[in-house]
Amino acid sequence: MFSLKDKVAVITGAASGIGRAAALRFSKAGAKLVLADITESSEIGEATGGIFVKTDVSSEKQIRSLMEAAVSHFGKLDVVVNNAGIAGTTGDIADIEEADFDLVQKVNVKGVLWGIKHGARHIANGGSIINTASYAGLSAFPGYGSYTASKSAVIGLTKTAALELAPRGIRVNCVCPGTIDTPINIGAGELELALASYLTPLGRIGLPEEVASLIHFLASDESSYMTGLAIPIAGGISAGIGLGIIGGLCEALEKRSSA
Repeated sequence: MFSLKDKVAVITGAASGIGRAAALRFSKAGAKLVLADITESSEIGEATGGIFVKTDVSSEKQIRSLMEAAVSHFGKLDVVVNNAGIAGTTGDIADIEEADFDLVQKVNVKGVLWGIKHGARHIANGGSIINTASYAGLSAFPGYGSYTASKSAVIGLTKTAALELAPRGIRVNCVCPGTIDTPINIGAGELELALASYLTPLGRIGLPEEVASLIHFLASDESSYMTGLAIPIAGGISAGIGLGIIGGLCEALEKRSSA
């Protein structure tokens, strides 16, 4: 089950985090890989038996060349994982700078847009496109206006593409991770990461390998009747806040009342 044998897959943002985890998992499942990142990482290509193409996903020209490279090298294309993304600068909407907002949209939104556009031109009928959105695209958080806007757009692009490509049997879905232990969270403080764990019913942040497992499923034939979905993978936070935060609030209230 979940075999990717002989499937050719392009994965962006493959140098680290979720993209790297997906590349390693796809390789074990038998996929032939074309891996891309703005950071040079030929090592991941060698580790997975695939090829690495340094790519700025915000550039339509470079994405077009990436998809063409996949077809030129392997003769076809079956799966595209538009995963590359950045967090940008956090802060209230009142403090957002235009340059930073534009950069986040350029990478996170255009990277997916060009990946869908040029991936669909080469991908085989019945193939699969998976985009990495975020739980922030489903539920907003203060201070993340630029990022939330970009990931909401990814969800919208995913649903639109699912409808447009359905006649060809090409499925388009996106994963919506919660807080995951990846380099994108390097700028987050200990308090912020601890709060994310408290809010999450499972009591911890996620691992890139856990998101990669969902991406793997969506790339496989076992998910052949799923398209147009934005799937949360966030430790249960979509069901409500975890008991950890409730316990913490109760403890704080008890201390306050006894003071």
